Amino acid sequence: MAFKDHFSGHAGSYARYRPDYPSELFEYLATLTPSHEVALDCATGSGQAAVGLAKHFNCVVATDGSVAQLRNAQSHPHVAYLANLAEQPALRDGSVDLAAAAQAAHWFDHARFHPEMRRVLRADGVLALWTYGLAFVAAPIDAIVRHFYDEVVGPYWPPERRHVESAYRDLPFPWRELASPSFELRLDWDLDDFVGYVGTWSAVQRYTKVSGADPLPVLRAEIAPLWGTGQRPVVWPLHLRIGRPQ
Repeated sequence: MAFKDHFSGHAGSYARYRPDYPSELFEYLATLTPSHEVALDCATGSGQAAVGLAKHFNCVVATDGSVAQLRNAQSHPHVAYLANLAEQPALRDGSVDLAAAAQAAHWFDHARFHPEMRRVLRADGVLALWTYGLAFVAAPIDAIVRHFYDEVVGPYWPPERRHVESAYRDLPFPWRELASPSFELRLDWDLDDFVGYVGTWSAVQRYTKVSGADPLPVLRAEIAPLWGTGQRPVVWPLHLRIGRPQ
């Protein structure tokens, strides 16, 4: 099947600038499964979620269709990285306690993905999908970033981005859904960190490839007078969908 690869070309930057998820998220997910033998992290990218899960599960199988991404993934003794598509997990039936996909489910072929998750999950297992949209720094900075997101690189977003903007509420989810607490990503970043993160957006990569121009220097120049020196808190609300087999 076709693999929509938007990140192999900048896998190093992705590993450097994509934020890690809060420990409270993984602590909560671990409370949902009676067994903590095996977790599956689909489309692991650089392994941010896999490493977080590894603190609570004996083995995390972290898969991605991009070998370049896996080469830049965080190593961990409890994480096994495999070049494998989310829709084709090479795992036995009923062998997984928790299946997760972090900031990735909008790329999946859901007609194939959900039956495979149903196959590999134990009867008391859990599927957890989560996403995050734009970060919040301060209102004047947020307004500049929103304009950049909508107007500058907006035409270059893949159509699947709409699922992130809807907080995954419009994704197919044929599971018995559970309510979940609210979580957020929160990091202290300087301006270079923040602009480096924006540079990992698939729309920025496509804009640069198509136009031959890098839009980031102009964005940085607009934000710099408002950012000041040093670090600022950067916050992304997380949006979760969690379910059990029906």
